Amino acid sequence: MEKRTISNERVRKLSKVAGTSYGVTLPIEFVRELGWQEHQKLTVTLKGNTMIIKDWEK
Repeated sequence: MEKRTISNERVRKLSKVAGTSYGVTLPIEFVRELGWQEHQKLTVTLKGNTMIIKDWEK
């Protein structure tokens, strides 16, 4: 079995949520590595064709 590391790429499906939004699940090892928690606020930025998800800063 391949050892998972933070640099490994993961393929995820885009799902429709509540009719007007979309959601994607994040790999648990990425969330753990970043120390993120459930209900944590995140910022989503679009740069060209890349989406960037970061911890929200007050």
